[in-house]
Amino acid sequence: MWQFVGQEKALSLLQRSVETGSLGHAYLIIGPPHVGKMTLALDLARALNCEETERPCGECNSCRKIASQNHPDVQIIGLSQDGSGEAKLISIEQIREVQHSANLPPYEGKYKVFIIESAELLSTEAANCFLKTLEEPVAHVVFVLLTPSDRLLPETVVSRCQKLELPPLAAGEVEEALHSRWQVERRQARLVARLSHGCLGWAVTAASDDRLLEPRAEKLGQMLQTIRSGGDDRFAYAAQLASLFAQSRAAVQEVLNLWLDWWRDLLLVKVGAQDMVTNIDRLNTLVQMADGYTLQQIRDYVGSIQATWVQLQQNANARLALEVLMLDMPERDSRAKVMVKDGG
Repeated sequence: MWQFVGQEKALSLLQRSVETGSLGHAYLIIGPPHVGKMTLALDLARALNCEETERPCGECNSCRKIASQNHPDVQIIGLSQDGSGEAKLISIEQIREVQHSANLPPYEGKYKVFIIESAELLSTEAANCFLKTLEEPVAHVVFVLLTPSDRLLPETVVSRCQKLELPPLAAGEVEEALHSRWQVERRQARLVARLSHGCLGWAVTAASDDRLLEPRAEKLGQMLQTIRSGGDDRFAYAAQLASLFAQSRAAVQEVLNLWLDWWRDLLLVKVGAQDMVTNIDRLNTLVQMADGYTLQQIRDYVGSIQATWVQLQQNANARLALEVLMLDMPERDSRAKVMVKDGG
């Protein structure tokens, strides 16, 4: 049984390839983090090495070993970390080890499967070295590259792989999967599905571990406090984010994504599409808050948040960009009967 959920087009293609023996020698699986790229890659490895007729069975010795990432013929080439905790590029030495192993017959399975996680972080030397392997495929060897975007890889590598795109799932599909397959209570499944942005892997983890949502509550509290506060407090918040940006760009992107979700939700409430908001557990606050802004104010600020992240990606001065974002924040109409609370 394939463990992968959704993405019927990609799943059907791989299933047919396994059943008919028409495998590609290299696949490039494209999609955002936690959308299921690794799950699909491991499913393919199980299907290729399963010992039963109906593959993958999930129960045989081979399937169990692959599931626990303990099969000698299935290797995951991941990223090493430097002393700062930042991921280093995949090195040419790692790729040479892969090439050596690929030229040896499978140890106990039918196929050797090499899964390259975050393939966009192949160094230039590693990518060029790997290209030779892709140009001269070896029998009973399959490569699976995982990446958020094929544009991050050299075209020479991309052109030699069969592409499988995994777009985010619809919120309703994630909700139903959580409820029916993982027995998550319906209300919690709905909230987690909205917050997942279509990435089922994140949703499954969040539904089983409440601690994953705790930072969200803290960040929402900071955001609402900043919206209520004056200029000095907003500038202090911008300075805090700028300092965080110097340590972790991903952490600031997460904060800005949260802001973007919130102001998009205000936009949806303003146009009467409350059933589409992401932060459904804060709907009362969103409704109250939306009364204090015009539709144009909300639209403009959504654009400001998006522009700020583009500037940060282009290495603009982080503190200046974030301070401008605080200055762009619209002021609520003082005549509106609005009381913004931290709760929903």
